Amino acid sequence: MANHIIPPINNDDSRIAATGTAVPMPTTNKVMSSVANHAQLLPTGTVLTDQTLSPSFTNHGKCETFSSNQWLTTALVIVLAYACIFFSFTDSVIGHHDGKLYYGVATPDGFNVFNFSDEDEKREWAGLDEFRRLWLRLLDFVHTFFTAVVFLTVAFSDVGLQNCFFRDAGRNTRELLKNLPLGMAFLSSSMFIIFPTKRKGIGFNDPTQQKVVHSLNKV
Repeated sequence: MANHIIPPINNDDSRIAATGTAVPMPTTNKVMSSVANHAQLLPTGTVLTDQTLSPSFTNHGKCETFSSNQWLTTALVIVLAYACIFFSFTDSVIGHHDGKLYYGVATPDGFNVFNFSDEDEKREWAGLDEFRRLWLRLLDFVHTFFTAVVFLTVAFSDVGLQNCFFRDAGRNTRELLKNLPLGMAFLSSSMFIIFPTKRKGIGFNDPTQQKVVHSLNKV
């Protein structure tokens, strides 16, 4: 009768066998945290908005010099670039007394909250140091710069926009516009990995934060 060799069970397998559920590894947590950080910093929403409106605004690249299409496209790019900058400075806090989620924008003096309903709430939060620790830092400007650069490079890589603004561009210019988004995406991703953000601004989905809000509201 053949002998069956039973493979040794490592620590992870024993924990899975004992609990019946897989225990997440530290490496997996780091990867997921890095992915969430990229999802927050990369201008996904503004890029989708630009790709949706740009074909119509540029008339699919068939626009004349100083035409209304050029002005509309220029305004679109400026507004969306400003949106990238603005959302990079937003953050959120949870009220200790009411369990509400408060959004605001970081300023050099602290944190300016959007959805305070009355003066009583402002006075209630006035003495807390939580707003002061959310003020603007140098790292915020680094994130904002690279977020805006990623959006602009992706926006100007659109064929319709190139035909509208760079119709007579030479071969070198077109090659630059073609390869620039890839290089800037790599550079920005490297910066976001090295210097991750801790802000949870508008558009950031944090299940842990939502659970805290829900539990405080139940209390």
